[in-house]
Amino acid sequence: MAYNLKEVMEKPERLSGGHRMCAGCGAPVAVRGILRALKPEDRAVIGAATGCLEVSTFIYPYTAWKDSFIHTAFENVGATVSGAEAAYTALKRKGKMDETYKFIAFGGDGGTYDIGLQSLSGAMERGHDMVYVCYDNEAYMNTGIQRSSSTPKYSDTTTSPQGTVLAGKQQFKKDLTAVMAAHHIPYVAQTTLTSNFKDLYEKSEKAIYKKGPAFLNVLAPCPRGWRYETPDLMNICKLAMDTCIWPIFEVEEGVWKLNYKPKKKLPVQEYLEPQGRFKHLFKKGNEHLIEEIQRDVDKKWEDLLKLCGETV
Repeated sequence: MAYNLKEVMEKPERLSGGHRMCAGCGAPVAVRGILRALKPEDRAVIGAATGCLEVSTFIYPYTAWKDSFIHTAFENVGATVSGAEAAYTALKRKGKMDETYKFIAFGGDGGTYDIGLQSLSGAMERGHDMVYVCYDNEAYMNTGIQRSSSTPKYSDTTTSPQGTVLAGKQQFKKDLTAVMAAHHIPYVAQTTLTSNFKDLYEKSEKAIYKKGPAFLNVLAPCPRGWRYETPDLMNICKLAMDTCIWPIFEVEEGVWKLNYKPKKKLPVQEYLEPQGRFKHLFKKGNEHLIEEIQRDVDKKWEDLLKLCGETV
């Protein structure tokens, strides 16, 4: 069935307004887009690791979630949701449940790339019929903008501050999407927020309704940590795609497919300049730092094109 934005937007909301996420935050926009891929008649069990999304949408006794919701610790949302899925499967097998439930876990990059990697890996390896979504805002935003293994090189964070000695974080970002593809699960995809939400919706629908484990990595900018103007959320995501800093692709049943190839690949400074966390890179004498980032992006982009069978 062809994607129809109007029909998709008429689906009932499963994350209500009134939550306390920041204006200009990518996470709730991503969550709403992902949950719209659920069929209206299907129910969901949703788990969220401790983080911005959890603390701002589930403040006892209030909740913004329309579906069953489980708050877990930072490190174990993969284990919690996989356990709920296993219990549901057993009850269905015994004829004690008729309803259709889908199981979705959400975690930020801190709870996914770092602290929760073991429970995520275990859930995927065991083959649970669930979706794990990482809303990647590239730092521990909820606890004070500390660096994570998802934080890009030379980002200015509270635990990797730029100054006279170091120019921000000294390590490149971990490629978690490739790590998950190496688990050989049915579906892995990388996406972000775009003006018509088509890519996000279609990948969410595949992930939710494909039998077995699936992983979605969604770039979800943070206005406080990235230091951009709140109305610029979508533009930041578009620049991430057009500079190829955040490529849009999927790995379905082991086959790599590129979903977006910019007509004109923009230089990385187009993406870096609107963000305060990279402001120091544009000081005189730091040109070589931007050049280093560009070389890394170019190399990884060429590697991805080869994996996807595209012309380099």
